[in-house]
Amino acid sequence: MKQFFLIAILGVATFTSCSDDDSNPVPVNEEEVITTVRLTLTPQGTGTPVIFTSTDIDGDGPNVPVATASGELTAFTTYSGTVKVLNEIETPAEDITLEVAEEAEDHQFFYVFSEGSNIEFSYNDTDSDGNPIGIETIFITGEAASGTLNVILRHEANKSADGVSEGLINNAGGATDAEGSFNYTVSN
Repeated sequence: MKQFFLIAILGVATFTSCSDDDSNPVPVNEEEVITTVRLTLTPQGTGTPVIFTSTDIDGDGPNVPVATASGELTAFTTYSGTVKVLNEIETPAEDITLEVAEEAEDHQFFYVFSEGSNIEFSYNDTDSDGNPIGIETIFITGEAASGTLNVILRHEANKSADGVSEGLINNAGGATDAEGSFNYTVSN
């Protein structure tokens, strides 16, 4: 009888333990398909927005991404920047930016300019921990110039690492969710 009681207690403990695991499953964060990175720079005051778009419909497939710019930036101008990441395989296109904003503590956009750029950049949004996200930004152009800009979305970046909150990607770690590379021109 004692053996039966002991087995019954172990069975209840095991059942209870399994029951707790089933009621609190570990959430799975599925990766999203991102085909498009679109950065819109709108001049403060007056002027026409400049839209940079990089589309890679086949992902890791053989086709290279297609990058376009709708125009040139103007020297000595302040721009409000907004970036979107989209899944354009879906119809209509799925705006993945909304999920990035919902999981802001796990994501950060980085803006990496080619050497010699005279564009200043700053973040204009933060997550609940006060760290930058990079969906909303400010760009300030200097003298006329040209170069390249890489827009990179990192997942699970170490936002407290040295320089990461200022946009330095070298210490960020994490995994790249999306990237777009753009040629730009700043004219007078």
